[in-house]
Amino acid sequence: MKPADIFIAILVAIIWGLAFVASRIALDEFSPELMTAMRFTVAAVPCLFIRKPEITWSLLIAISFTLFLGQFLSQAYGIAHGVPVGLTSVVVQSQALFTIGFAAAAFGERPTPAQALGVVIAAAGLLMICGTVGYDFSVGAFAVLMIAPVSFAVGNLLLRGARGVPMFDLFAWLCLASAVPLFALALVVNGPAPTFRSLIHMSLTGLICLLMLGAISTSIAYWLWGRLLRDYPAAQVVPFALLVPFVGSAASSIVFGERFGPLRLAGMLTVIGGIAVMVLAKRPLPKEPLPKTA
Repeated sequence: MKPADIFIAILVAIIWGLAFVASRIALDEFSPELMTAMRFTVAAVPCLFIRKPEITWSLLIAISFTLFLGQFLSQAYGIAHGVPVGLTSVVVQSQALFTIGFAAAAFGERPTPAQALGVVIAAAGLLMICGTVGYDFSVGAFAVLMIAPVSFAVGNLLLRGARGVPMFDLFAWLCLASAVPLFALALVVNGPAPTFRSLIHMSLTGLICLLMLGAISTSIAYWLWGRLLRDYPAAQVVPFALLVPFVGSAASSIVFGERFGPLRLAGMLTVIGGIAVMVLAKRPLPKEPLPKTA
């Protein structure tokens, strides 16, 4: 990779890591539903100037509701209900585990031995983290948070159906497809008066966080990441995503004084180690066709 593109890959990872901190700050002013809706509203502004990509509405909505709505709403809910930011950043990246599992089930993509080992390591780390649940946040909050990596993984696989579509255009319309139902959900869950009151009395800090989440973390960072994946093999680009949980955990430690007990820290490091094994392993082998019978 060119030095400039290496810098871009590291920058994207830093942006995504810091986005977890911005989410936690924004949730002091907004409900999870409203914050996520505003995040996607900001990121959907380019839809005013670009046409919908050449994919069906059904596929667009399916990708949007998994890759974006399901992932980020459950993530926001978990953080709002006490799951530490650093831990959240690790759990979300466990999507690699689910992506490999779902790809094997849906497309017959057999994981390589190294990938299978990575899955086992990451799963062991998640089990270690589960052993710490219930002390400083509820089992329910952690269960909802686990929807994030599952939705992320499903969205990754659905995204295969949008090959050849301009990524910036696609992500803008994915955000629009998520923003509309999220606003409706915010009105139902929180009520119209509290929802509009939160928007009217938004602080400068809240506005900056929403711009960070919508314009920078979602629109710009995803576009840069898609550009890198277009120009280089995924094996060269994807490993940079391993920096995200480290940035998220470090930033949370600095901003919120977040600390982890030995078991949780060991579990987080184990998950990241498993993800590293999965990401750095060779691609899965295609499923061999069954021999024809006479």
